[in-house]
Amino acid sequence: MSKSAWFMGGVVLLSWGADLALAQQQQGPVGGIYTCVDRNGRRLTADRPIPECLDREQRELSPSGMTRRQIGPSLTELERAALEAQKRKEVEEQARIVEERRRERVLVARYPNKAAHDVERAAAIQLVDDVTATAEKRITELKAERKKLDVEMEFYKKDPNKAPMTLRRKIGEVDDSLAEQQRFIAGQDQEKRRVHARFDTELAQLRKLWDAQRVPAVTPAASAASAGNAAGPGGPRY
Repeated sequence: MSKSAWFMGGVVLLSWGADLALAQQQQGPVGGIYTCVDRNGRRLTADRPIPECLDREQRELSPSGMTRRQIGPSLTELERAALEAQKRKEVEEQARIVEERRRERVLVARYPNKAAHDVERAAAIQLVDDVTATAEKRITELKAERKKLDVEMEFYKKDPNKAPMTLRRKIGEVDDSLAEQQRFIAGQDQEKRRVHARFDTELAQLRKLWDAQRVPAVTPAASAASAGNAAGPGGPRY
């Protein structure tokens, strides 16, 4: 073979190889393999997404068996709505936790110790006692007024119906006011119990928060150093 013929053949061969490589690039990568485990526990494999596994995760594999991607289940409208509802519930729960942590920080800042909490409790109870004392003072005044009206009614002891209407109306008003003040005092007794219950609940929560503050945070470095000290200069013993 002459040199010119050999050269021409080499050029043709190189040109054909380049055309083949370009055609492969235009065709794209070789198709993947899809695999999954259906609801009956069977492992299925196909060259396209598997209809039996539309409700579950599928994997697309390369020809070498490596996972190219994971395909999530195709959800129905009802399933999608349920998933969205679950996500909303998780977001709301996270927001609730964040708000609870914020309230805990505010609570600890307001009551850094039990003494501060006791002062607040005493002030709240004192407020209820002051209101109750005012009502009791009013009851004393009403009883004194009722006693004066009873003296006036002595003139009509034999026939109370002959008493003036204004006198009888005053007696009725005083009796109604006495009953109202007595009901108010009973309500203040319940309010005092509610105040104590609220502060007791707060105190139980605060004790946990105070204890958590007193526990020092252990860093990984400190933990490793502590382990090394426990092992001694000779290192760990087995």
